Order: sequence, then C-alpha cells, then structure tokens
Amino acid sequence: MGEAMAQADDSDDGMDEFMEKFKTQKYKNAFTESNWEEEFDKVPMFMKSAPEQIDPVKHPELACIQSIIHDDDRPPEEQAKSLKDEGNEYFKEKNYKKAIVAYTAGLKKNCSDSDLNAILYTNRAATHFHLGNMRSALNDATAAKKLKPDHIKAIIRGAQCCMELRNYAVALQWCDEGLRILPTEKKLQELRATADKQKRAADRDARKAKAKEKKERNERAVLLAAIKVSVKACDDGADVSAAAMAELHLDGLSTQEATGAQVYLDEQGVLHWPVLFLYPEYRQTDFISAFCENSSFIDHLVVMFGEELPPWDTDRKYYPQNLQLFFEDHEKGHVYEVDLEKSLLSILQHPGCSVKAGTPSFIVLVKESPFCKQFLSGKKVQRLK
Repeated sequence: MGEAMAQADDSDDGMDEFMEKFKTQKYKNAFTESNWEEEFDKVPMFMKSAPEQIDPVKHPELACIQSIIHDDDRPPEEQAKSLKDEGNEYFKEKNYKKAIVAYTAGLKKNCSDSDLNAILYTNRAATHFHLGNMRSALNDATAAKKLKPDHIKAIIRGAQCCMELRNYAVALQWCDEGLRILPTEKKLQELRATADKQKRAADRDARKAKAKEKKERNERAVLLAAIKVSVKACDDGADVSAAAMAELHLDGLSTQEATGAQVYLDEQGVLHWPVLFLYPEYRQTDFISAFCENSSFIDHLVVMFGEELPPWDTDRKYYPQNLQLFFEDHEKGHVYEVDLEKSLLSILQHPGCSVKAGTPSFIVLVKESPFCKQFLSGKKVQRLK
C-alpha cells in the first residue's frame, strides 16, 4: 500500500513538474493566434470544404475517411448510403456536379434497397433541377416514382420539371397523382393551381393562334384573287413571302433582305406593293415597303430626290425631272420606259411587266447620261404610252 502511494506521489509530482515546465516553455506544435484557423481547417471535423484532390500525405485523416466510404468490401447498400451522404454534402455546398457524380456512383452499386435507390434518383433529380437540366431531372423523378410510387418528393420534383418545361397538362397529372396519395400536401396543391392556370392560358393562346392563322389564310386568298385581277403575275402567281424577296436578281443587282414587307389589300380594296428601285450606275437600291397601286411614280421620286439628294449621288444629277424609269421583260428581252406620271397599277397591268418574288422592280437611270446610253446599248427599248 505504501509503495502504491509512493508511485502515486511520484506520478503527481511528475505531472506537477510537467505543468510547471509547460508554463515556462511553449509547446512546439501549439496553435498560434496567426495560424489557428488554418490548423483547424486541416481537421476533417472542422473543415469548411473538402479539397479537390485528397493527398494522403497532406490529409491522412481525409484519405482514411475516403477509403472507408469507397471500401468495395462493404455491402452494396452501405456503399450506396455512404455515396448518398457524400452527394448530400456536395449538394449543401452547391457543388452540384460532384453531387451528381456521387449519386450516380451510388446507383451503380445496384443495391437491393429500392427505397434507397429511389432517394438517390430523387436527390439526383433535385441536383439536375438546380443545374437547369429539366429533362434529366424529369427522367430521374420518373425513375424514383417507378421504384417507390408513393414517394412524394419525387412526385413534387416531377411536377416542377413539367412546369419548367411548360408541359402543363402532364404537370397536372403528376399533381393529381400525388394528391391522391397525400391530399393535404400544400406544395402539390399550389403547383396544381398554377399548372391549371397556365394550361388554360396556353390553351387560350393556342386557340387565338389558330384563329389568326385561319384569318390570314382567308386574307391571303382574297389578296391573291385581287392580284390576279389587277396584274399578270409570273412564276407561281406572285409569291408574296418576304423570304422570297431576297432571291430577286437583276443584271447583277440584288435586293437587300427586306423582311416584313409584302403586298397587302387595304380596307378600300386597294393593293399596296413592296417596290424596288435599282440604280445600276452606283449599284444602289431603294426599297418602298408600301407603294399604293394608285400612286404615280413621280409622287415617290419627288419625295426620294427632292430637297436632299442621296449621299452616293456625288455629281448631284439624280433629281426627279432628270430621271428615266424602266422595267425589263426577260422573256422577250425588251426594256420598257415608264411614264413617270403613270400609276403603279397601270404599269403592272402591262403584259410585259412581271412580278418576281412578290416585288415589282424598276431601273432608274439619268437621262442621256453616258452610263444610260451604255446600259441600254443593244437592248430593245420601247416607251409605254
């Protein structure tokens, strides 16, 4: 007994001696005020985030934990659960790509626990959802529901995906299925109300679009009938599509892409045409989007070449009284000079005038200019009366 007490006394004396020494000498590996946060961050329990690559030398504790998680000797269910937990941690950190990798690895374990697999699919669906991969998220939600038909989280996620994909009818089906399982689920109730409202609006818009399309078809039929009465149209009956206008070519000159302009019939039954003026001397064009068929050419030329001449007319010679207007009959090889006082309708009614791509086109030249003579040289020119 006395010997034991002596050993105890020695032990106490030794501790006292150690503590006294600790007061006077600093512990070699102690944390300091400047490095304690850095040192704490090396301890897995206190880490704010895991490193991208785990180096066993720098982080032996993490390497040990990782080896436990990915130990292939454990049952598939344990491995899948560990990977699910790993994915959840990545998800909390908003590291969605790594979360997907973890959940996918868990599913590849092919464990027999259908509930666990359903959770893995649901969690991966949530991750895809946050990344904006709605199709992938919907596929995972569907797979989760197949494994566990009463999995409310999977059903909610599937409904949300359908809403984002604007497939409101299918979203309603997901909501109804979930509400049959859990009628009091507030989120499903809200989703269903929104889906129903959006579906009604989409159906209404579809009906309006269909009615508009029908109206436009009828207007087009009336328009084409009016064109056939007014003019002799070539090719396929004066295709009035704006896209076709870009295909118009004349002596190497072509239109700019004049989108949005096409012939139309006003309330008084008068046609308004897109008309192209070509200036081959300077390789320039002018485009009039709505030339009334009853207007004369001089009316437009006065506006176009009135007080201010175009910048490309450096010689200042393109003024209305100094201009000549022509159109070509490509079939006969004739060139017709147009009386500027004539209306567009009267010219379009001429047998030699053809409308290509829905756009009548006319050549503008300066009277008696060298270029005019050169351009008309060798051509059969006729003046319209």
